[in-house]
Amino acid sequence: ALWNLAHNDDNKAAIAAAGGIEVLVSLARDGNEGQKEEAAGALWNLSANDDNEAAIVAAGGIEVLVSLARDGNEGQKEEAAGALWN
Repeated sequence: ALWNLAHNDDNKAAIAAAGGIEVLVSLARDGNEGQKEEAAGALWNLSANDDNEAAIVAAGGIEVLVSLARDGNEGQKEEAAGALWN
Protein backbone atom coordinates (compact mmCIF):
# COMPACT_ATOMS: atom_id res chain seq x y z
CA ALA A 1 0.00 0.00 0.00
CA LEU A 2 2.83 2.44 0.80
CA TRP A 3 4.25 1.87 -2.68
CA ASN A 4 1.00 3.09 -4.24
CA LEU A 5 0.52 5.90 -1.73
CA ALA A 6 4.06 7.13 -2.38
CA HIS A 7 3.10 8.25 -5.91
CA ASN A 8 1.38 11.34 -4.47
CA ASP A 9 3.60 14.27 -3.37
CA ASP A 10 1.58 14.99 -0.22
CA ASN A 11 1.69 11.32 0.73
CA LYS A 12 5.45 11.21 0.20
CA ALA A 13 5.88 13.84 2.91
CA ALA A 14 3.34 12.16 5.21
CA ILE A 15 4.99 8.74 4.89
CA ALA A 16 8.37 10.22 5.75
CA ALA A 17 6.97 12.23 8.68
CA ALA A 18 5.39 9.06 10.10
CA GLY A 19 8.76 7.25 10.13
CA GLY A 20 7.96 5.25 7.02
CA ILE A 21 11.37 5.59 5.42
CA GLU A 22 13.13 3.83 8.28
CA VAL A 23 10.51 1.06 8.22
CA LEU A 24 10.87 0.63 4.47
CA VAL A 25 14.66 0.50 4.63
CA SER A 26 14.35 -2.16 7.35
CA LEU A 27 11.91 -4.19 5.23
CA ALA A 28 14.16 -3.85 2.17
CA ARG A 29 17.01 -5.26 4.27
CA ASP A 30 15.29 -7.87 6.44
CA GLY A 31 11.90 -8.67 4.90
CA ASN A 32 10.89 -11.66 2.84
CA GLU A 33 11.40 -11.60 -0.93
CA GLY A 34 8.12 -9.84 -1.67
CA GLN A 35 8.52 -7.33 1.12
CA LYS A 36 12.01 -6.43 -0.10
CA GLU A 37 10.71 -5.73 -3.60
CA GLU A 38 7.70 -3.72 -2.41
CA ALA A 39 9.84 -1.70 0.02
CA ALA A 40 12.41 -0.93 -2.69
CA GLY A 41 9.58 0.21 -4.97
CA ALA A 42 8.18 2.49 -2.30
CA LEU A 43 11.66 3.89 -1.66
CA TRP A 44 11.99 4.53 -5.40
CA ASN A 45 8.80 6.61 -5.33
CA LEU A 46 9.80 8.40 -2.13
CA SER A 47 13.29 9.19 -3.44
CA ALA A 48 11.82 11.61 -5.99
CA ASN A 49 11.55 14.10 -3.09
CA ASP A 50 14.86 15.75 -2.08
CA ASP A 51 14.10 15.62 1.65
CA ASN A 52 13.16 11.97 1.41
CA GLU A 53 16.30 11.24 -0.57
CA ALA A 54 18.38 12.59 2.31
CA ALA A 55 16.29 10.60 4.81
CA ILE A 56 16.84 7.39 2.83
CA VAL A 57 20.59 7.99 2.94
CA ALA A 58 20.46 8.75 6.69
CA ALA A 59 18.49 5.54 7.33
CA GLY A 60 21.19 3.43 5.64
CA GLY A 61 19.17 2.94 2.49
CA ILE A 62 22.03 3.28 0.01
CA GLU A 63 23.77 0.14 1.27
CA VAL A 64 20.50 -1.80 1.35
CA LEU A 65 19.49 -0.73 -2.17
CA VAL A 66 22.95 -1.46 -3.60
CA SER A 67 22.79 -4.92 -2.01
CA LEU A 68 19.37 -5.57 -3.59
CA ALA A 69 20.52 -4.24 -6.97
CA ARG A 70 23.50 -6.59 -6.84
CA ASP A 71 22.09 -9.71 -5.18
CA GLY A 72 18.28 -9.49 -5.27
CA ASN A 73 15.83 -11.22 -7.57
CA GLU A 74 14.87 -9.55 -10.85
CA GLY A 75 12.07 -7.44 -9.34
CA GLN A 76 14.19 -6.35 -6.40
CA LYS A 77 17.01 -5.38 -8.74
CA GLU A 78 14.69 -3.26 -10.89
CA GLU A 79 13.12 -1.43 -7.94
CA ALA A 80 16.43 -0.90 -6.13
CA ALA A 81 18.13 0.39 -9.30
CA GLY A 82 15.26 2.82 -9.83
CA ALA A 83 15.56 4.13 -6.30
CA LEU A 84 19.31 4.58 -6.72
CA TRP A 85 18.80 6.29 -10.07
CA ASN A 86 16.53 8.94 -8.55
